Amino acid sequence: MVNILMVDDQPGKLLTYEAMLSELGENLLRANSAREALEHLLKAEVAVILIDVCMPELDGFELAAMIREHPRFEKTAIIFVSAVQITDLDRLKGYAAGAVDYVPVPVIPEVLRAKVKVFCELFRKTRQLEQLNIDLETRVAERTAQLEASTARLEALNEALECRIEERTREREQALAQLFEAQKLDTIGKLTGGVAHDFNNLLTAILGSLELLAKRMPKDARAERLLQNAVQGAQRGAALTQRLLAFARRQDLKPESVILRDLIDGMGDLLERALGPGIRMSKFLPDDLPPVRVDANQLELALLNLVVNARDAMPLSGTLTLKAAVCHVGDEAVRMDIGPGSYVQLSLTDTGLGMDQATLAKATEPFFTTKGPGKGTGLGLSMVHGLAIQSGGGMRISSKLGVGTTVDLWLPQSEAGGETFKMNAGASASISFMGLEPQNVLVVDDDPLVSLGTSEMLSDLGHTVFEAESGETAIEILKSNPAINLVITDHSMPGMTGVELAKAIREMSPDIIIVLASGYADLPNGLDRTLDLPRLAKPYSQEELASMMSTVCKRVGSNVISLRA
Repeated sequence: MVNILMVDDQPGKLLTYEAMLSELGENLLRANSAREALEHLLKAEVAVILIDVCMPELDGFELAAMIREHPRFEKTAIIFVSAVQITDLDRLKGYAAGAVDYVPVPVIPEVLRAKVKVFCELFRKTRQLEQLNIDLETRVAERTAQLEASTARLEALNEALECRIEERTREREQALAQLFEAQKLDTIGKLTGGVAHDFNNLLTAILGSLELLAKRMPKDARAERLLQNAVQGAQRGAALTQRLLAFARRQDLKPESVILRDLIDGMGDLLERALGPGIRMSKFLPDDLPPVRVDANQLELALLNLVVNARDAMPLSGTLTLKAAVCHVGDEAVRMDIGPGSYVQLSLTDTGLGMDQATLAKATEPFFTTKGPGKGTGLGLSMVHGLAIQSGGGMRISSKLGVGTTVDLWLPQSEAGGETFKMNAGASASISFMGLEPQNVLVVDDDPLVSLGTSEMLSDLGHTVFEAESGETAIEILKSNPAINLVITDHSMPGMTGVELAKAIREMSPDIIIVLASGYADLPNGLDRTLDLPRLAKPYSQEELASMMSTVCKRVGSNVISLRA
């Protein structure tokens, strides 16, 4: 509670002000003259002073000037109350005398309360700040005294203790550098995730249009080569976005129990071709290695990246050695940035050129590469590092210039019981999606390029397509077209997101099948997992789109629809 001083030669007006300000819950002081006002100011600390401009002994301007002359009241808030018309010159005179505001008569209670309340709160905050400053000065003084005492003790320590202090200083600097690096990478990761989302939208439109164009284009060898070149370029763009998302740790991983030896043996021919004829590969993979929990496809891509890097480090010839062993990590895991637990440690060692310490320190930074122009994106090691961390493991690179480089991956062991992934060279990558009855499909996307491409792919498959550029429009279309039985919606849309639209559709018509398509590899925190929405990741081909539709339509009678495309 603070003090509010009201100065007016008319008691009736003071009572009126008191009634108006009583709602503030503050302590109200009344003075009928300048003398009484000064007495109150000397006895109590006042937050706000209300002064009538016209008073018989001293007018408000003179009283305000007297108050301001006292050092204690240089910053006290003064509000003039005037029953006569105030000119600009009068206002300037009042401000010169020390006023902070004016209230004209007739006084509006709400206005008066609002103005007084603001200055009361300012007074409180000022006092709190002053107290905090006092406390801070006290703590600084205490800390200064402690430091002085510590300094006196430190002067008595021997040279060994000084060496320890220097070591701790270096550790602190390294920790700060690591923190700065982590913050920088997190910022870049958020940026790359957003860029990849927009790029995936563009690639969806490009790949879908090229796929439909290939079906309608007359036979012409040159045109087919150009079209295939465009498709390959778009596919390379899709691969680049996957690397960006892997670096940003925002890719949609499908972890499963993987037998590491089978996976590496299954891609042996691919690795041999990637290395070339001048490099020998040696593998030491025990038969009794426990399975690891990781996304098999992403791990294959990571291994291929590491093998290609090793090949480029051995331009003439050399040896690449792959080793794997069980590793139990304890408290020392903090030094390797992985949590305690059981892992399989996979090591790839080459006999190449190696790296100096400056290059090694930047090896996992995005877009950093020692290769020539056009020979690398600088995202390979960043992607591998992101995959390892996102999978719950870790990565470490050690290298010596002129000797070679070793990349160690720690992959978490898979829990017992669960389906195990094994390589099957004869398995077909294609998915049969024929036999699906024509559907009435609503495509919802705020990007007209994506909406047009998806609609054309669906129409080419024989489905009836409706389009909506927002969630609100989609709801109106669904209300007027009850025959629609499937909705494919983007997630990131202005106004209403795809998840919010799915909730609204479920409440309106629970039987409609909803597929969530997104250029983000993983969705933001707004995704309600209870909706159990099938996912279609952008960019997608016509076959992937048809396969998703076939899958969800066949499962419509089931209680589980949880496909991640």
